[in-house]
Amino acid sequence: MSKLTTAAKRVLLGRPFRSDALGHTLLPKRIALPVFASDAMSSVAYAPEEIFLVLSVAGISAYVYAPWVGLAVAFVMAVVVASYRQNVHAYPSGGGDYEVATTNLGPTAGLTVGSALLVDYVLTVAVSISSAASNIGSAIPFVATHKVLFAVVAIVVLTSINLRGIRESGVAFAIPTYAFIFGMFAMLGWGLFRIFVLGDDLRAESAGFQLNAEEEHLYGLAFTFLIARSFSSGCAALTGVEAISNGVPAFRKPKSRNAATTLLLLGSIAIALLMGIIVLAQKIGIVYAHNESELIGAPADYHQKTLIAQLAETIFHGFPIGFFFITTVTALILVLAANTAFNGFPVLGSILAQDRYLPRQLHTRGDRLAFSNGILFLSGAAVAFVVVFGAEVTKLIQLYIVGVFVSFVLSQTGMLRHWTRLLRTETDPAQRARMKRSRVINAIGLSATGTVLVIVLITKFFAGAWIAICTMVSIFVVMKLIRRHYDSVSRELEEQEWDGVLPSRSHSIVLVSKLHLPTRRALAYARATRPDTLEAVTVNVDEADTRALVREWERSDITVPLKVIESPYREITKPVLDYVKRVRRDSPRDVVTVFIPEYVVGHWWEQILHNQSALRLKGRLLFEPGVMVTSVPWQLTSSAKARQAGVVYAPGAVRRGYEDQG
Repeated sequence: MSKLTTAAKRVLLGRPFRSDALGHTLLPKRIALPVFASDAMSSVAYAPEEIFLVLSVAGISAYVYAPWVGLAVAFVMAVVVASYRQNVHAYPSGGGDYEVATTNLGPTAGLTVGSALLVDYVLTVAVSISSAASNIGSAIPFVATHKVLFAVVAIVVLTSINLRGIRESGVAFAIPTYAFIFGMFAMLGWGLFRIFVLGDDLRAESAGFQLNAEEEHLYGLAFTFLIARSFSSGCAALTGVEAISNGVPAFRKPKSRNAATTLLLLGSIAIALLMGIIVLAQKIGIVYAHNESELIGAPADYHQKTLIAQLAETIFHGFPIGFFFITTVTALILVLAANTAFNGFPVLGSILAQDRYLPRQLHTRGDRLAFSNGILFLSGAAVAFVVVFGAEVTKLIQLYIVGVFVSFVLSQTGMLRHWTRLLRTETDPAQRARMKRSRVINAIGLSATGTVLVIVLITKFFAGAWIAICTMVSIFVVMKLIRRHYDSVSRELEEQEWDGVLPSRSHSIVLVSKLHLPTRRALAYARATRPDTLEAVTVNVDEADTRALVREWERSDITVPLKVIESPYREITKPVLDYVKRVRRDSPRDVVTVFIPEYVVGHWWEQILHNQSALRLKGRLLFEPGVMVTSVPWQLTSSAKARQAGVVYAPGAVRRGYEDQG
């Protein structure tokens, strides 16, 4: 690549890091909180909204149940946080739910967790970015009408930031994350103070509207189902909790203690914000519907703002800076919430690749010590979901949280077995008491998350959750097939013994198109290998050119015989393959070495103009047993830049031995 391309790469990604600099990229708690907890904290921007949205099916009167639904969600979150604090202490290596399930329940359970989390991480990015587009659209109508475009651009920007490395991305995300926390607590505190202390009668812009509800008179089982569906939608607030258990290796020492502390901060902040938003939204009378047509009494040109935007507009009425600040930081935290997935997905992908369930390219770190391939794969999958579902949060959230609760349930089951196994051998009373306490916490976590998983499957399966389940099953099967392939290759290479028998003779073939310097070099190299038989071969594609080549060959000082292979259909690859097979058939114990002259060029477009026949031939000859293929390079003048020190050819070139001085 040119120096311009190298410079552009360094502007986007920065200079490469040495492997021994990995310790300097580890995160302190103040940076780890925005890096790993932004997803769970930001979910309060759409989880309460989804609770109100589902309850609106039964009319405004159903909003009275919103705080109770919120309390149920908060309880489950507290239980999950307490449970995962046990996980990070017991398994600090970064495998998270996957390692817990694999170690205690077996590879199949671990792979189930892995496939579930991979899907959930992708949906985390898609849901968070789509919700950010909706929030910005509440203040900027252009974004509201171009949500897909905004979401795709945001994912691309976020990908670029993460490719620079986890520490730099953490520093970049810390300020907006803490601004969101400060802004939300300021808004909720001021709003509750005005209502309960000053006695102000705050009313949202939608407070006077009525709902054209689909089912205003739900009773019994139908109403219970509606409450359960509202609860399952609100449980989206729990996503992101598991990311910390996957990202423990990114914390500074003591890793487990710092991760557990960050997890506790995450849960406390998220629960406080969740309940504050629900209570305040009910107090100011917000009416929220699937679309504006369901709102009775709304103006014809009315554009429904998000729940957070309506709260900010009401509480900061007369102070527009407050409204725009809340809207901006909410959108930012939702964009950055996807960073939880950008840190969790590549680490999990690396662990799965190490266990040979995913391609090995996902296991290695890039120039900036980030898992670049995993980051790129995640962003591509998230863009696909955003485009297919039109960046609509309500549609995407139906696919959401199934995967994370599958991993919750299997993880807590695995932790129960973990503590039970340790208790069989532990004799110290203090340690046994601690283990029993941890086992009780994980048992409560299993009961809570298992109940939620059942509710989610019942209420969301036909609403779209089946898509996520089918995707998880597909990934599970693909990973099984990948593992089977790697195991098969390993057995083939290790179990068979090489007999050590050398070929009886060596038959070398030099492919010739013209008698020029590359051909002479190939002949010289082939002669230097001292083969038993050496011949030059050309394919008769054009009669006149072939006759001219033969005459020139006979007049030259070359002593190697030139053999002409006829090709009535003007093919090159097949006649050469047939000739090589015939040589192998006549002398099965001979090794055939085919020397192919190739141009080395300095520009990508030159590669298109040269070496195409050579590439096709190599691709076919490599499948022939007993045949070796040797490329004989001829460096053209344009390739001189490639030999200059300091030029980097491609992403990851530093790992391939090129020194980046640009």
